[in-house]
Amino acid sequence: MLSSTVTGVPTSTETPEPAYAARAAERVKPWYREFWPWFLMAGPFLAVVGCSITIYLAYTQFGNQPIQEGVVKRGLVIEQADTLPTPPAAIGVR
Repeated sequence: MLSSTVTGVPTSTETPEPAYAARAAERVKPWYREFWPWFLMAGPFLAVVGCSITIYLAYTQFGNQPIQEGVVKRGLVIEQADTLPTPPAAIGVR
């Protein structure tokens, strides 16, 4: 029996590979060399970077700012201590 390399015709045990399959196998790149995975990962990555910058600025620039003397902080409101109404017992009202 002649081999397929001599005659160019495949024998009964060999299956011919289509020409388009050979060309498609040459063009396949690994996923990290494609554009779309990086494009789709860019949005969440930028959100993480932006969140990290926001947290850093919140702790370093605006965290636990001291209140000056004569100022009272009640919840979110900061008021001057001398503008607060005096209690009625201090005035002499019963």
